[in-house]
Amino acid sequence: MEDNKLFSEFPPISTEKWEEVINKDLKGADYDKKLVWKTIEGFKVKPYYRAEDLNNLEYLDSNPDQAPYTRGKNTNNNVWDIRQDISAATLEEANALALEALNRGANALGLRACKVDTLEQMQTLLKDINLEACKINFTTSKNMLETVKLFAQVVKTNGYNPENVYGSCNYDIYGHALLKGNYRGGEQHCYEEAKELIEFAKNNLPKFRVLTVNGCHIHNAGSNIVQELGFTLAAANDMMAHLTDMGMKTCEVAPNFVFNFATGSNYFMEIAKIRAARLLWSKIVEQYNPCCDDCYKVIINATSSIWNKSLYDPYVNMLRTTTETMAAAIAGADSITTNPFDIAYKESDSFGYRIGRNQQLLLKEESYMDKIVDPAAGSYYIENLTDSIAQYAWQLFLQVEEKGGFAQAIREGFVQDEVEKIAQQRDMDIATRKTTILGTNQYPNLLERMGDKVQKESAYCSKGKCCCEEGEIRTLRQYRGAEAFEQLRLATEKSGMRPKVFLLTYGNLAMRKARSGFATNFFGVAGYEIIDNTGFKTAEEGVKAALEAKADIVVLCSSDDEYAEITEQACQGLKGKVKSVVLAGFPKEMVETYKGYGIDEFIHVKTNVLDCLTNFQKLFGIE
Repeated sequence: MEDNKLFSEFPPISTEKWEEVINKDLKGADYDKKLVWKTIEGFKVKPYYRAEDLNNLEYLDSNPDQAPYTRGKNTNNNVWDIRQDISAATLEEANALALEALNRGANALGLRACKVDTLEQMQTLLKDINLEACKINFTTSKNMLETVKLFAQVVKTNGYNPENVYGSCNYDIYGHALLKGNYRGGEQHCYEEAKELIEFAKNNLPKFRVLTVNGCHIHNAGSNIVQELGFTLAAANDMMAHLTDMGMKTCEVAPNFVFNFATGSNYFMEIAKIRAARLLWSKIVEQYNPCCDDCYKVIINATSSIWNKSLYDPYVNMLRTTTETMAAAIAGADSITTNPFDIAYKESDSFGYRIGRNQQLLLKEESYMDKIVDPAAGSYYIENLTDSIAQYAWQLFLQVEEKGGFAQAIREGFVQDEVEKIAQQRDMDIATRKTTILGTNQYPNLLERMGDKVQKESAYCSKGKCCCEEGEIRTLRQYRGAEAFEQLRLATEKSGMRPKVFLLTYGNLAMRKARSGFATNFFGVAGYEIIDNTGFKTAEEGVKAALEAKADIVVLCSSDDEYAEITEQACQGLKGKVKSVVLAGFPKEMVETYKGYGIDEFIHVKTNVLDCLTNFQKLFGIE
């Protein structure tokens, strides 16, 4: 009764009244421009949501483990597998890393088994690993069918019960085509091999899933979330269609799929993406008239994004992977791979692997995220994001179907074109710093040196080219968004030069500090030496100090009004004595005048920082 009294003191407020107050606070500003977020996926996100926004979401009537499975298949917990993907030079080293991972909290492994050609080699790889207590996932193999057969032999030879052996293999013919440019052995051969894999696993490894669709390849090519989801579903549907056309039953094919999604930094969107994936997969499978509920229950492995990882200020990657891992856990991923924070520039070691595992252990053991089923359920915001992503991904899925399916769409280059459009937009957002990559294109550590720490060019081939036998399919470039800025700074380190940027600060304290801070970040991302100052009383005093410091670039930092007092004098004292004179800001009406005085460049929030710094590198002869 007392509760009712409490709530009566807070009467409900209608949406109309909320909007009235908001518009009053906006003071005539455009509501959509100020408060409505238009995502790179193409849909709009409102500044707030209310219960009424859930009225048209039909899937909300279902419980966990009920169609359409948006809320997952668990009914009493949110347990996921802590998976560690291992890459090593030798089988012995891979085995050692695997055992260390299992002893320190992992219960699933991703193994790169490229060199496993014999039973002896498979035994070496799996030595001392309890195959009934750990899920084995083969992530790459030149001959996946033979790898699975060797694995089945180990299961039998070592006396394990196949009914208790869980895992998967990364048999993804479309992913291979998008990375390598061809179908190994031809497209039809791949479908026949997929059928053989399913039939072999059915008789020898009944709990082993043999078909994977890697949305992470699309994600790490710079796609948006809708593209990753829509194209992943289209690829899975194309495989399903081909195999059922070959006489296989839906209940044989559908339960063999694993979706491998990448999770990026867009926290709430990533939660919604995984929930939408289950919803749409259920919708697709339904069209094949499945005979059992298992057909709807796809396994989802979430792998932390590589696209957003950075070489500079690498410990920030720990924050990124924590956000990504937490999103995957809340979304109900079946297994989570948290990549080592330093994967962008070096081969992973025990420390990097340990951090990745511990991030998941903390979420389980200290945050109890494995205890609550679908913790995002009922959130007005996340439920609406789930619906929006599902709708837009479904539209993209239908576009692919209209082109004849995923195989035909990548043959025509439709998928590649669509992903590259978004990648170019994202690259431009990074270049103009509309998107911030902390420590790389914004807020750099000015004293950091990473050139001597780089053990590999990138986590992926940054050239965007792969060695292809046939080249029948145009490949998707796998890269990281930070690479272009990193190359600028690495070039500075390699050159042995460190251009000096002198900040000639003058006048209004707030404006000069704001613009000197902006200039510090601007030139700092290229690794230049920044010489800041507390402020000069006259232009002549600033010019004298800049020349004494042997500056290469001088940046005027003041207010727009006060630039009129110092620009002409500063340029007269500096031209011909320094490489460049720059003005922080863009006083539109005076730009041409200041150019006439000798200002070479204006740096401001709309500047393409990457292009501008590239030109400065050329000025100094830095390749």
